[in-house]
Amino acid sequence: MPLSSFSDYMVERRLLRRKLSFWRIATMALVLAGIASLAYVSLGFRSGQQRAHIARLSISGLITGDRDTLRLIKRVEDSSAQAVLVSIESPGGTTTGAERIYEALRRLSRKKPTAAVVGTMAASGGYIAALGTDQIVAQGNSLVGSIGVLFQYPNVARLLDTLGVKVEEVKSSPLKASPNGFEPTTPEARAALVSLINDSYSWFKGLVKERRGMDDAQLANVSDGRVFTGRQGIPLHLVDRLGGEQEAIAWLEQQKGVGKNLPVRDWKHERGLGRWGIISLAAGLAEKLGLASLALVLNGESPFAGSPLLDGLVSIWQVDAGSN
Repeated sequence: MPLSSFSDYMVERRLLRRKLSFWRIATMALVLAGIASLAYVSLGFRSGQQRAHIARLSISGLITGDRDTLRLIKRVEDSSAQAVLVSIESPGGTTTGAERIYEALRRLSRKKPTAAVVGTMAASGGYIAALGTDQIVAQGNSLVGSIGVLFQYPNVARLLDTLGVKVEEVKSSPLKASPNGFEPTTPEARAALVSLINDSYSWFKGLVKERRGMDDAQLANVSDGRVFTGRQGIPLHLVDRLGGEQEAIAWLEQQKGVGKNLPVRDWKHERGLGRWGIISLAAGLAEKLGLASLALVLNGESPFAGSPLLDGLVSIWQVDAGSN
């Protein structure tokens, strides 16, 4: 190789090395900047939850007493929050699920003062959840109550007869898997269901009577399954005061000695990677970068999330689809 060609080759090699070194340094700088950003968000997020504050946790949609919600309530219970606002937007759900939420909120309330803030609705199982707090605050047009228990099942026996279809079964006893919807409900099966409903209904009424300090006459006025507005709920003792978060915070400060002007911080579910804080960090970073929609999705607030199917006894308020 001629000397001039060799010199050109060495110069090109040096230039290539410099370019590679530049890109390596640039890549490392980007990685370090990303780590620093995540650390900044993490420190801000974690320290925010460690400082004195009022926690806000939401119970919305159909109540099933799922593990994520119970875990969230426990996290708030063990946190440095001085008080808790429980924001409720729910028509109810499974009776057992509502019972689990109620018991978790009672444990929380024994450690920190709590106030339920009712939005559009805290009906049936949603009202059971509200009973777990120390104070119930609702808007004048919020819907509360619907004290009752429901068991629904479709019965297609007549349709099967029309189609000429018969479902055969062999079971150990007459009430096993009854009612099953494939045959007319027997008086014995209906009586068994009524017994279940009455037992859960008595529990629900007892809860309302105890938590709301009612006598039998007052309880009878509110326990026929109806919903009431927040305004109606005040004289009926279903609601403590009208308003929203501002009124709930004022009560916490005046009656429970909670520090004034404390920040209110949202506590949300942590799923999967979120248990290590990664999802929360990513959501915080997205929000700081102006990507609000992405932050909502990462926080599990997508409007397209589906609702679970309910089984067993339910405490839920629902309007007939054919009503106006």
